[in-house]
Amino acid sequence: MFKKFFDKILKNDEEDKKDEIKEVEVELETDDIDELVTEEEILAELQLGEVKENIQEQDEQELQYVEDLEVIEVDDKNKLEDEKVGETKEHEEIKKEEIVEETVPVEEKPEKINLFKRLKEGLSKTKQGITDKVDNLIKSYQKIDEEFFEELEEILITADIGVQTTMEIIDELKDKVKSRKLTDPESIKGLLKEELVAILNNLSDRTLNVDPSPAIILVVGVNGVGKTTSIGKIANKLRNEGKSVLLAAGDTFRAAAIDQLKIWGDRAGVDVIKHQEGSDPAAVIFDAIQAAKARKADVLICDTAGRLHNKVNLMNELGKVFRVVDREYGNATREVLLVLDATTGQNAIQQAKVFKEVVDISGLVLTKLDGTAKGGIVIAISKELNIPVKLIGVGEKVEDLQQFNEDTFVKALFGEE
Repeated sequence: MFKKFFDKILKNDEEDKKDEIKEVEVELETDDIDELVTEEEILAELQLGEVKENIQEQDEQELQYVEDLEVIEVDDKNKLEDEKVGETKEHEEIKKEEIVEETVPVEEKPEKINLFKRLKEGLSKTKQGITDKVDNLIKSYQKIDEEFFEELEEILITADIGVQTTMEIIDELKDKVKSRKLTDPESIKGLLKEELVAILNNLSDRTLNVDPSPAIILVVGVNGVGKTTSIGKIANKLRNEGKSVLLAAGDTFRAAAIDQLKIWGDRAGVDVIKHQEGSDPAAVIFDAIQAAKARKADVLICDTAGRLHNKVNLMNELGKVFRVVDREYGNATREVLLVLDATTGQNAIQQAKVFKEVVDISGLVLTKLDGTAKGGIVIAISKELNIPVKLIGVGEKVEDLQQFNEDTFVKALFGEE
């Protein structure tokens, strides 16, 4: 049986095999093999080797086939998992859409409450610096005396209300305590609140002056106070009120100021009129005014150079811009906003005094109130400069730039609801 099987295999290769037999015989003779090796045995050995090779090749093919199947199974498993993830994401998106559709539009009253909550959160550091310290002072005294007023004076000055303003507040409190014959330190808190509201109330309208249209807002301030960011937030605010807005990138000296304003313009859906960096700011404002006229924009908001090398340079740079506005847009409603960084404290007042000598400031934007415990600067500026604070920044979000309201501000400062 075995011989017949191999005879069939070797049917067509007999000549080749005979040559191989001879080679094997020669090798056997060389190695001094004593055993007689027959032709049949040699053929059987060769044939057996070929069979082993065939079997090995088949095993390798089968192994490769199994590996390919495993790869296919893994790919199919991954695809199945991806499909499941995709279905999950689609399901989550559908749920989100359903939630959005079911959400009831926010009414005006809840929106105001939310804004007040954000204001309280933004003024939390200032509250710790003023009202919390006043509360601790009240608890530590049994009666109102001179020493009590001295400690109160220190608290107010530390909160950057200013020496002069603080002295006036203390004098007013002493007069009221004497005239009303008050002795309980707890009564001071109510009197202090009344005095702060009175100082802040002693100013003109705090709303943005943009009516009737067309209107132009010129925004001034030194670099780093949040001027460009404030412009973007004001643009967004006015857009939400239904006004068409255009921006002018008039700060051509500060690196990336134009790009930054462009980003804010894109966020608010507002076009930005700009020139290349280093261009003449007055030329940018001129082109922006022409564009505002052509498009019949309700409000044009102009960024300006924030360099403050000295008063003469500042006067020259801003003076040229204002002359262009007077000549080309003299009939437009005008608002001039000075942006100040609340964290700089008394330095902000010095900046305001310089700008006030150069341009006619109609309102203040006080930024970064959430980052300082010295929010008393609002009171100091209102008292010393007699310029209304129109907008305050109490956070980084768009809605965190809020219209200033003295009653709301004092309530938030004292932690009231």
